[in-house]
Amino acid sequence: MKISIPKLKAMMRYFATFTDPQLLGKKKLMKLFYFSDFTHVKNYASPITYDNYVHLEHGPIPSTIMNLVSAVENDPDNSLLSDSISVITRDGSYLKQIVTSSKFSDRDSEYFSKSELRILKDVCARFKDKNGKFIEEASHRDSAWSETEELENIPYILAVGDDDCKVTEEDIKFAVEAFNK
Repeated sequence: MKISIPKLKAMMRYFATFTDPQLLGKKKLMKLFYFSDFTHVKNYASPITYDNYVHLEHGPIPSTIMNLVSAVENDPDNSLLSDSISVITRDGSYLKQIVTSSKFSDRDSEYFSKSELRILKDVCARFKDKNGKFIEEASHRDSAWSETEELENIPYILAVGDDDCKVTEEDIKFAVEAFNK
């Protein structure tokens, strides 16, 4: 993963501010990252986080981000994100709700390019009032999910298999390779 921790925290605040906070569970959060990264790839050839995605039963997940969020839940005293988010499980609920310590601010927007902010806005508008199950099912319709098997890494290049992809395979390869140098 190449995203900075401050940018990651800002992204989480964006999701918590611009989607229904009562529906923002851990599963939905992971899918919001997925849709943000892969939608940005489909439009601009490069992801926002550059995290490695893995095919799991409930859809693609960004592996490093998932581990960082799980650390908040399992070991908050030593987590890099515990000053920004909490993971709360309410009595009688399976939802592991993500709660941020503050709302997204104008200062947070400085971490993002205009195209990244546009994609975050579009993804949040699309899934604002949807639950984790809905966004999970939406992720299962993408090539990234259908062309990989359980526990397999999901390369960004698979975005070209979706009808809404506006860039070429070569564009994605170039963007990802250039960033990894």
